[in-house]
Amino acid sequence: MPSVMESSEGGDEGESLRYEEMEDDNVSPTDLSELLKEGTKESHDRAENTQFVKDFLKGRIKKELFKLATTALYFTYSALEEEMDRNKDNPVFAPLYFPLELHRKEALIKDMKYFYGEDWKEKIRCSEATQQYVDRIHHVGQHEPELLVAHAYTRYMGDLSGGQVLKKVAQRALKLPSTEEGVQFYTFENISNAQKFKQLYRARLNALDLGKDCKERIVEEANRAFRFNMEVFDELDKIGRSLTEEAQDGGVPVHDGKGDLRKCPYYADKLGAAAAGCPYHTAAALAKQPIVQLILAVCVAVAAGAAAWYVM
Repeated sequence: MPSVMESSEGGDEGESLRYEEMEDDNVSPTDLSELLKEGTKESHDRAENTQFVKDFLKGRIKKELFKLATTALYFTYSALEEEMDRNKDNPVFAPLYFPLELHRKEALIKDMKYFYGEDWKEKIRCSEATQQYVDRIHHVGQHEPELLVAHAYTRYMGDLSGGQVLKKVAQRALKLPSTEEGVQFYTFENISNAQKFKQLYRARLNALDLGKDCKERIVEEANRAFRFNMEVFDELDKIGRSLTEEAQDGGVPVHDGKGDLRKCPYYADKLGAAAAGCPYHTAAALAKQPIVQLILAVCVAVAAGAAAWYVM
């Protein structure tokens, strides 16, 4: 989840997150790491207080919703790491290129296979909010690569901090295997000491040869990244409220028939653009057709006649 956060154990209210960076005597207020830390505090607080994150931290997360959140992460990191690879030799980003240590796409593919099976690509789609985030990442990577720093910082530093709390909550709430299936995303096998790596990353940030205006634009972009993430959270929260009961593994989630048919997330892409739709809405629409109503009436009459004959 997107924020530069350190974890602390919570009480009965669930896990808690607090914003905290290890102090460095050599850090200047004009260093990019400090500007980002101070400049995104308000966005961090808002993200932490979205309903989706608060529920998640309290263990109120359905497996189907966690799968959708993991899907959003897959599309986000696929875009981010594609643009990082594109700019790996660009001096405005190259010092922050740590593919072995940080890249998450391969780990997310493992999680997708665990949740959806080997044919996972055929079962997922990029949501509207996630697509907007992805589009922005691609734009930045191709036209304003210096701003890619903001997206990398916002994502990876959060994953190494507060993300570790979310991993524990998910394993406990969803009864996931202790062998880390389903939460590979949160496992950084090539980072032995997260705190030291974050110190290295911040030092690399501060060593970038950037002017004052550029640093301000990076902070602004980091806040924009937080907003994209909050939009994804809000989207997930709305979907979560539409889930009337936990979806069965390998089955079709229950949908209550409320809301916009086009936003029913479970069936649209699988049925194709022309025939896409939620079964509840499809049945309801058919039931309103006069010919269908006539057929139903005849069936009811026949059934009633048969029942009457049987009891005579």
